[in-house]
Amino acid sequence: MSSASNTSTSPSFQHYELLRICAIYRLSIALVLLGVFYSDIGAGAFGDDAPLLFLYTVVVYAILNFGWLIFLRQQAYQVGTGQIGIILACDILVFLLLIESSGGLNSGLGYLLLINCSIGSILLDRRMSAFFAALASLGVIGLQLYNLISGRGTSQDIVAAGSLGLLLFATVSALQYLSARIRSANLRADQQSRQAAHLQRLAQQIIERMGTGVLVMGPGGQTELVNQATRRLLGEQLHTESKAGSALRQSILQWRNNEGPDTPLLQAENGSELQLNFAKLEHESGSSTLVFMEDNRKLAEAAQKLKLASLGHLTGSIAHEIRNPLSAISHAAQLLSESSQLREEDHYLTEIICRQSQRVNQIVENVMQLSRRRAGNPQEHNLSSWLQQLMQDYSAGSDKGYRVELDLPSQPLSAKFDAAQMAQVVTNLTDNALHHSQAATGERQAEIRVHYNPERGCTQLDVKDRGPGVPQEHRDKVFEPFFTTGNRGSGLGLYIARELCESNQANLYHCRSDDDMSCFRVEFAH
Repeated sequence: MSSASNTSTSPSFQHYELLRICAIYRLSIALVLLGVFYSDIGAGAFGDDAPLLFLYTVVVYAILNFGWLIFLRQQAYQVGTGQIGIILACDILVFLLLIESSGGLNSGLGYLLLINCSIGSILLDRRMSAFFAALASLGVIGLQLYNLISGRGTSQDIVAAGSLGLLLFATVSALQYLSARIRSANLRADQQSRQAAHLQRLAQQIIERMGTGVLVMGPGGQTELVNQATRRLLGEQLHTESKAGSALRQSILQWRNNEGPDTPLLQAENGSELQLNFAKLEHESGSSTLVFMEDNRKLAEAAQKLKLASLGHLTGSIAHEIRNPLSAISHAAQLLSESSQLREEDHYLTEIICRQSQRVNQIVENVMQLSRRRAGNPQEHNLSSWLQQLMQDYSAGSDKGYRVELDLPSQPLSAKFDAAQMAQVVTNLTDNALHHSQAATGERQAEIRVHYNPERGCTQLDVKDRGPGVPQEHRDKVFEPFFTTGNRGSGLGLYIARELCESNQANLYHCRSDDDMSCFRVEFAH
């Protein structure tokens, strides 16, 4: 922290303006003195004792000040204490010469010296101001002593010189005191301004990094503040023209008019259910509305995790009891199907027994997998190269007759995740996409696209299919365990995929892609 005396070594904007005004003032004084000298007004007052000395001094002083003014214009804010000291020393010398050429202090020019020293005391610190005040006082007194010794002055001139010296010290001291107070006040104001700016930046960082969505809507319905969590939760719904964006604004207006609930729910684009909380912010131009957004799905998922954890422990305890008779049933059905005495209708029944036994076994496997799922080991991966390798492995382990198109960015995009867990997610989603495409078009085809969403500030991986998509009434249920719309599968695939995504700080949801295809989107953490 700089002291008040040190602030003068580097003039502030106010000091620069004062220097410029001072240069204009000194140039004006020189021109006025020159005009008075050539007019009848100054006859017998200015330059009476030494006209040429007065004239040359005023002309040189005017030229110097004009050059100083040009220098200030070209070298703004680059003036130091040394340059100010030189200018003040020149002022003292010039006015001493003008006083001498005009017959002494009776000309009144000593008071102009007082003005210049006063300006210097504002621009310089206390020590330098006292030095130049002493220099001016000694110069005036020395000049009067010289005139007294040479017979051109009187003792009254010495008294006048001493009085002027005392007046110089008194004025400089008073101005130094006031200047110090002003500098101290400016320093405190500057510190408070920096502290306020620091606190504002800190508050912005805290709000930006909050997991809770924060939005401020002004009196006219304009958005004043949005944090990253809100952009992540709402995405394009922040725009007024979107359906959910209109619903958000409608909820705010209803709360303002005391017509709606205090904590309404809003359905987000990614399937999340957002709980809104409102607060009023009063200010001079009206009242803004502060909106907090919490993902209500987190609470439901926490309860679901507790339920499934209990289910997992239960399943782990009775898995052996279930799988042993299940294995016996499946084995007996296979042996029965190999019998030559079995009728065609009975073959069909044994196939049903085998197929459903495999399904029950898969359900047990999936639930046990949930209960003993290992912790992830997220690492940074290049999505393009990782996906290409994954699709090669997928092709080697799958039947032919399908097509998976990769739409990868020209610039590599990276994300942090556990490679084994994310491979399970993408494999699951790809199997799902191929199945639904075949059901809708007769062809097993899917598309995987990697891209960066600047609006949400994150990397996204889309697995798209040509199926009809998830019906609106099933959007909230599709990730629930054991939910399925078909007669195949356990209904745990998408639930496990979302669980694995969340353990890697990613989000999985269903949407329509830009080309209007059914899409399951993995949204990686920023």
